[in-house]
Amino acid sequence: MKFSKSIIFICFFISIQTVWAQIEIPNDQIEYKYGTSVITSPNWANWNLMPEGKKGQIKFNLSPHRKGFHFVIRQGKQLGMEIDSSGLFTWTPSYSLVDRIEQKKLFQVIIEAKNDTESIKSYVDIIVEHSNRPPVINELKPFYIQYNTKNKYQIDNSVIFDEDFDPLVFDPSLEELPEGMTITSRGEISWSPSFTQFKALKENPIYIQFTVEDQPAKSKSSGRLKLVATQLDLPPTLTTVPNVSRIILKENETVNLGFYLSDPNGDEDIETFDFLSNNKGIRKQDLKQNTPTQFEFIWTPGYDFVVDPLDSVGFYIDFFVLDKTQKREVKRIYFRVENTVNEEEIDRKNFELYKGTITRAWELLEQLKEKEEELKKTYNRAKKGKKHRSVVNASLGATTGLSSIFTKEKPDTQRLISTVGGTTVLTIGTLEATEVIGKSMKDILDRLNYVIEKKNDLQTKGDIFARDFSLRSARRENDFTKKMNELLTSMNLKGLVALELNSSWESKKEANTKNLSKTFKDYNPLDI
Repeated sequence: MKFSKSIIFICFFISIQTVWAQIEIPNDQIEYKYGTSVITSPNWANWNLMPEGKKGQIKFNLSPHRKGFHFVIRQGKQLGMEIDSSGLFTWTPSYSLVDRIEQKKLFQVIIEAKNDTESIKSYVDIIVEHSNRPPVINELKPFYIQYNTKNKYQIDNSVIFDEDFDPLVFDPSLEELPEGMTITSRGEISWSPSFTQFKALKENPIYIQFTVEDQPAKSKSSGRLKLVATQLDLPPTLTTVPNVSRIILKENETVNLGFYLSDPNGDEDIETFDFLSNNKGIRKQDLKQNTPTQFEFIWTPGYDFVVDPLDSVGFYIDFFVLDKTQKREVKRIYFRVENTVNEEEIDRKNFELYKGTITRAWELLEQLKEKEEELKKTYNRAKKGKKHRSVVNASLGATTGLSSIFTKEKPDTQRLISTVGGTTVLTIGTLEATEVIGKSMKDILDRLNYVIEKKNDLQTKGDIFARDFSLRSARRENDFTKKMNELLTSMNLKGLVALELNSSWESKKEANTKNLSKTFKDYNPLDI
């Protein structure tokens, strides 16, 4: 009996070794994890703030430091932006980037550190701050003086101006002014010379000095004005800044016009400044009074100003000033507003398409992950079933082979054992050929490999799509729709019936920003 048990145990051990020799671990099931670095920026306050007209520098580094990486600007590069291979970013923003009303403007760039095999990216917000420039003073036309008259001269704002469109204040050099002459803060000069003064002026023209200060920065520039005797009358003036007669603009673009009024009889003689237009859509509220002699016309046509299918709308505005005797000065300006695509609305729609495509890819990845786990469990159960069948087969086979030893003296019993043993071996052999569990192990493994292949392919394409169109400027390009359709097309799985994917499947997780960003690292939910 002990000898028989030993033989049975040996057969059982041999069967176990045979089964385990057949178990294979697919290479694509091995997961490798590597350490990663991040791009770091300076840790002091306002490190990303750059004034207009001044060279700014920002040093980016890898933390922890890794050799073999070099830095580039991936997206969002503006004119003059540079970054060397070590991560030193330099830029001198031009003065035209930010106006005095806006004060600051945000520019988003993507900084990338990469080597031959890896890439690390960081979204960086560069804030450009408006820099004030002092007023510009060009050569002024002479001030022609008439005797026995209160002479007035308005300094031309097209000759003396501020490049930042800041309000200007004039400040005369009082010790050099002729007796009786006054200069207002608006640059208006008044003088009624005496006979002696006028006679001396006829013989020798004189110059007066003054300074111009912009507000509120109070940067100063100095100039001078030549005084010349004449008999000409000076007409009233209405000065426009900038001095234009035609303006072409697009919908949602702002026009800002400044008006300076003067009257030969004194500013107190001015009664009204207003405008008339042949377009009823221009509101009177768009004309704003800053001082009794200085006005601003600030107007922004909305996206619905030009009605489709028109390409543009043209009209004119007559700006006029009236004095108490109803004398007037009129300045007519022609406008043409061009039909413009609502970029804000387009950007919102493109972002929804971007987010929707990423969400669809995320949902399919989640479903494939669940299917992968299900097929792995089925595959493992099938392997266990085959192992058990091999053990029983070995046991029964051994029993049948030993029947003649145990029943030498009882032939009937020997035949019974042989019959039972042989039948059992035949039945289990048939079951083993079909591998019992519904479908063959080869079919399960084929479907598992296909799911893994499709999951990896979708992850790669989703990462590329999320990175290439993370900025709104990239989504405005013509190939955005093409790339989106290509990604959606790649999500059409072949063999859906064989995979038995549930069409009514719903993810247990929510497709929120956190989960989308976790799956697709370059997904940007901020640049809408």
